[in-house]
Amino acid sequence: MKTLALAFSALLLGALPAFADTDPAVQTVQSFYDTLVDTMKHGKELGLKGRYDKLKPAVEQAYDLADMTKFVVGPSWATLSGDDQKALQTAFERMTIASYAKNFDEYGGEKFTVDPTVQAVGADKRVMSKLVTGNQTIPFNYRMRQTGGTWKILDVYLNGSISELATRRSDFGATVSTGGASALIKKINDLSDSLMK
Repeated sequence: MKTLALAFSALLLGALPAFADTDPAVQTVQSFYDTLVDTMKHGKELGLKGRYDKLKPAVEQAYDLADMTKFVVGPSWATLSGDDQKALQTAFERMTIASYAKNFDEYGGEKFTVDPTVQAVGADKRVMSKLVTGNQTIPFNYRMRQTGGTWKILDVYLNGSISELATRRSDFGATVSTGGASALIKKINDLSDSLMK
């Protein structure tokens, strides 16, 4: 028993320097994945609303939701009232959390691996990761930006190269152009409502 305890202590102490040396942008992604996997493992007992509540603080900590919302709205963001900007950010955050709560509802042995090596993209960083599920490996890459001294996710590249923000912007920007902020707020809230059913 004592030998086992000593071995476990050595294992922990040996792991600490490696974590301390990990790039902070990588730590952001890994920390988010840790919460996501834990939520998946308890997915059925938590239920959809429970998963949403558990993931909410993790998404808020990992994602730069304010800048993401500005980007998906596009150039018309600057012309919107403060109230409309706040409502859009709230709606976008809810949709982001709801999407994770809906799509990552249970655990079946999936693994998220994060590459400890980051790529510089100007002042930003790119963190590469993979979701391994069964016989399928899906790359998820993240563009990270430092906000208030913390590295946060600014964009997700699905399959390694498809920008989620660029995809959303083409859709959401058109909605704002034709129907204004209220139309986009309704559209995003409708998407979230459908995810939360």
